[in-house]
Amino acid sequence: MAETMEIKRGLEGVVFTESELSYINGAEGKLYYLGIPIEELAEHSTYEEVAFLLLHRRLPNKAELEAFDQKLKEKRALLVEKVASFADYPRNAHPMAALRTAISELGLFDPKEEDTSFENLYDTGLSLIAKFPTVVAALKRLREGKFPIEPRNDLSHAANFYYMLNGEVPSKEQEKLLDVALILHADHGMNASTFTALVIHATASDLYSSIVGAIGALKGPRHGGANEAVLRMIQGIGDASKVPEWFQEKLQKKERIMGMGHRVYKAYDPRARILKRYAEAVAKAHGHSREYEILVAIEKEAEKYLAPKGIYPNVDFYSGVVYSDLGIPPEFFTPVFAVARIAGWVGHILEYTEKDNRLIRPRAKYTGPLDVPYVPIEQRG
Repeated sequence: MAETMEIKRGLEGVVFTESELSYINGAEGKLYYLGIPIEELAEHSTYEEVAFLLLHRRLPNKAELEAFDQKLKEKRALLVEKVASFADYPRNAHPMAALRTAISELGLFDPKEEDTSFENLYDTGLSLIAKFPTVVAALKRLREGKFPIEPRNDLSHAANFYYMLNGEVPSKEQEKLLDVALILHADHGMNASTFTALVIHATASDLYSSIVGAIGALKGPRHGGANEAVLRMIQGIGDASKVPEWFQEKLQKKERIMGMGHRVYKAYDPRARILKRYAEAVAKAHGHSREYEILVAIEKEAEKYLAPKGIYPNVDFYSGVVYSDLGIPPEFFTPVFAVARIAGWVGHILEYTEKDNRLIRPRAKYTGPLDVPYVPIEQRG
């Protein structure tokens, strides 16, 4: 007889390790990195500082941040032959599939790929944080039939990423906008892609394999692809005046409204609140008022019908409008998410290596028969 077991569907509520990196208070709608409220980091910090915070589990002093920033700049560039290989990818391939393949290629040609010492994990992780923007920008440019742009070491992480994506240096407003978006997506507890990275890492596999696995998890629309779906949802509605009727139709069909609700948050996602403010500024400054007005109208309907059930906008709800203003096409929203989240992935892998590093091996409840006799093939009907 099979054992009696309590099944936690989707591993909900299962705690398998400890972490200092980020804490989500879902009931109150709060997010912290190393105990620092996300609002303060978005307002005062930079992505480089947040990456240091997640890798070292403390804020740097000025000299440490300058040295860390310099190391990232030194590791931004890709070999010309690697970029040339990206040009062979099918132009109609999903950009996340292209990113997954590109990072796997980087590992294939890294002579230290199999070195899983902590020192090499850190160094390779730093290299991947630096190179993710270069890879994603190159993939975007090639998809558009343009030549990739080499990184500039006189620009910040966010400004250089924008420059490689669009071929021009961003304004201070655009740089801050992208920097905030990267900070907000840098980490988020034990999410699906982070857990995937740790499961692979815990087998003593190489870092590239862990990150490629994380990219695969992030590719799914239930995790990283929702902001692309939100923008396409807006385009389908067309005008804010159509929202009430559209919303009622969704409710009647019991269809999900993209960008609404979260597995952990039962209050307003604090990242969405921050991005809403920036989305409003973008709408006023750059003429994206139609998209923003549709989102506001959807949120207004959601307040009446979904908020009483604990369903509020999540980070994906307003991020698409922000990304669109930065010259990022919808199909590249999730790769940009990966550019941010790589710091969290690496940070968790380093932390797990130091604190636990135990093989992750859950069980499944067996529901099949036992002691079934084997029937030779000649006797099967």
